[in-house]
Amino acid sequence: MKIKPVKLLISIFVLFCLNIVAQVDVPRQTLAITYPQDDIVEVKFKGTTRFPRLSGWAKVKRTKRNGTEIDLSVDKMPRPFELGAGYATYVVWAISPDGQVDNLGEIKRRGFLWFDSKMSVTTPLQNFALIITAEPHFLVKRPSKAIMLENLNPVTPAGKVVATSRTIQYFGNSSDYFNDPRTPEIAESDYAKTPSTILQARQAIALAKYAGAERDAQTELQSAVTLLQNAENEWDAKRAEEQVDITARQAISAAVKAEDTSRIHKEAREKRNEKSMQDAELQKAEYKYEDALQQVENLRFELAREQRSRELVERDLQNATKQIKDLRDDNKKLKDEADKAKQEAYDAKLQLAKIQGEKETIEKQKLEQEKISRFQANIPILMDSLKPFGTVKQTERGIVLTLVESYWSGPRVSSFAKTAEPKLTNIANIFLNAKDYKFAIESHTDDKGTQGDLDTLTQERAQAIADKLMSLGIEENRIQSRGFGASMPIAPNTTPVNRAKNRRVDLILTPIVS
Repeated sequence: MKIKPVKLLISIFVLFCLNIVAQVDVPRQTLAITYPQDDIVEVKFKGTTRFPRLSGWAKVKRTKRNGTEIDLSVDKMPRPFELGAGYATYVVWAISPDGQVDNLGEIKRRGFLWFDSKMSVTTPLQNFALIITAEPHFLVKRPSKAIMLENLNPVTPAGKVVATSRTIQYFGNSSDYFNDPRTPEIAESDYAKTPSTILQARQAIALAKYAGAERDAQTELQSAVTLLQNAENEWDAKRAEEQVDITARQAISAAVKAEDTSRIHKEAREKRNEKSMQDAELQKAEYKYEDALQQVENLRFELAREQRSRELVERDLQNATKQIKDLRDDNKKLKDEADKAKQEAYDAKLQLAKIQGEKETIEKQKLEQEKISRFQANIPILMDSLKPFGTVKQTERGIVLTLVESYWSGPRVSSFAKTAEPKLTNIANIFLNAKDYKFAIESHTDDKGTQGDLDTLTQERAQAIADKLMSLGIEENRIQSRGFGASMPIAPNTTPVNRAKNRRVDLILTPIVS
């Protein structure tokens, strides 16, 4: 095959990168089709907003014996690795309205750039939607967010009306694996030279490690690693591609088993920890119950003693007036003791309240510490999500996202460039999820112009971004905006390059202190 010019390759890659950035992760809704028995239904596919030029079609027939048979054809599929780290193949899915998901099989890669493919599969489902996603390997159990194609309204050769419903909604796999720095990249050279199943096996092993297999499924993980090494050795030795494919698929199956085993062990460990906590709470309740029983016994003892004293008083009253006087003295003494006992009980109650207050203070401090730990753990993820929109760094003030001059339609105006609108929308979506942060918008420029004009320009720019974020749902009380004119340069205003650096807007994220 003759290689196309480098310029064309670069254009294709840039086009797909722009499509990836443009699609926001939102709940998707697709069309479910109820396939009539023994009728052939023709279904067309359309690319999602991420890949509008993709297309495909399928012929679907539901039979009594074999379930629903599907003959699928797709055109001009891109290389999966161009969608981001972690993607090595394509998978066809059937999704029923009640949430059942059926992995129908893999669309195998053919060629280095665009490729077409056909496949025939069967599903037991009768009412379902068809979608095609990019995946790390062919044995995944849930579709990813990288949705390539969705089915359209169906037709039959006889012109029958086929029942449909828009009842299927899905996010796709929300795992952080695809955003994790440990997710292996697939280089163009590897993709061109290495069989797809070997690339998938590498991703399956990475997923197993991400799920904790190095701790909870060491034997299964080692089996997958060994099989992958065997497949790569067979490929290096130029063995038949069918043999390499068999060994690599065995490695994928072993890695999936390691991932499932790790998940089972993790869930069992969490259940054991939960039971231990429940047992501790039960023991604490038992101690409280025993204390209550002891208090009841003490009260009964006091009551019996009071009753005996009363009986003695009544008997002594019948004996003599002198004894009455003595009994009155005794009663007074008993009253004093009772008052003393009440005071001691009151003091004990105050001490208990003090202890409870100290316990609540400790719990509050623990919650604050957990909140701080959560902030620290989420900082790298938040910074990675902001990197596509500018320069991101962490300072004493907080996380700083610096927007360059290209967000504006000109160097001395406060109106947005056309390319800035989708970027600001994506930034707002990230800020909506970062509910524990407030944002300071600080605008700067170079020293070309009067101080008053420069102050006005930067203030208008800061306010324009604030207005945009608020229009997309960010609360006003979380945003502060301010223009600094040319008073805070980061480079000397001596060259065009330095002046361009000084024309910037900083979005500073700081935690909200409770």
